[in-house]
Amino acid sequence: MKLSRRNFLKIAFFSAAAAALFANFGWKSNATSKKNSQDWNPAYSKLEKKGKLKTKIEEAYEKMRRCSLCPHRCGVNRLKGERGFCRASANAAIASYNPHFGEEVPLVGRNGSGTIFFSNCNLRCVFCQNWPIAHEGRGRQVTDKQIAEIMLILQRRGCHNINLVTPTHFMPNVIAAARMAHKEGLRIPLCYNTGGYELVENIKLLDGIVDIYLPDLKFMDGKQADKYVFTGAHDYPKNAQESIIEMHRQVGDLVTDENNIALRGVILRHLVMPNHVSGAREFVKWVAKNLSTETYVNIMSQYRVEHKAYEYEKIARAVNYQEFSEALNWAKEAGLANLDERSSSRLERFRRMFH
Repeated sequence: MKLSRRNFLKIAFFSAAAAALFANFGWKSNATSKKNSQDWNPAYSKLEKKGKLKTKIEEAYEKMRRCSLCPHRCGVNRLKGERGFCRASANAAIASYNPHFGEEVPLVGRNGSGTIFFSNCNLRCVFCQNWPIAHEGRGRQVTDKQIAEIMLILQRRGCHNINLVTPTHFMPNVIAAARMAHKEGLRIPLCYNTGGYELVENIKLLDGIVDIYLPDLKFMDGKQADKYVFTGAHDYPKNAQESIIEMHRQVGDLVTDENNIALRGVILRHLVMPNHVSGAREFVKWVAKNLSTETYVNIMSQYRVEHKAYEYEKIARAVNYQEFSEALNWAKEAGLANLDERSSSRLERFRRMFH
């Protein structure tokens, strides 16, 4: 299709505007360490060579006997079919798997992030966008061997990583599957994509297995978590923060290959919500103080009124331009230097929508 002069100038203008936003906010695109992909091996491969991966899998499965895979500590014997808060059994359940192109830029690359969407969840966010999967558990049960086969399928499709979406309650299954897949040739990073409600002791168990951690830090105030995640979630900020600090201790800031594809490190997400209920200002200050100003951070604007959010006055609307631009300004003030590069384009879209 022929590009008109008018459209060419429009594209050029908005490209320049996006570049100016980066300059004004002082962010560096892809401000990460670089490593040659030919010299790199996934963490689980190194752990297997040391003969320690099998032991960790056995320890993880033992946690299912009196389930303590998350802060709920339900204590049910999932190995005998008992179910706790998340309603998950001993077998993992999967809703879907596919190359995904909507994740952070270093995860997606050219061929996409190999996402496996697990059913059930240890959270009950009233604004959950995937509530049929997370709350109702829609999906099909699979064996660990089948998960391993899916991992290999995604690698054959050219995906840059195995992106385990909501894996907490199935952590033993996914690391057992990774070992099986590794024996059949899996060599791309495992990305642990979690809502953040973790026990630090279980994140320590993953040391040497996971290369990329992709946690949410949804709320900075326990009272807000108690209201919008589930009754009793006042401990969400504490558990999420402790776990994220441990994740960062293990893998550090983001490391990419020569093509800017993620190999190892923390990518941290925070969803800006209406009326500042998520605590974006406190979030960026916490990151700068407790992790690193070079931490790869995705400040997200895509909050939607989903599931039961319309029943709660403060979150029964979309985020507006002022709220999102304030969050980005706070990131600048906190010194965060490695923001997901799409944030500026999101801000420009907001500007056009609200002005």
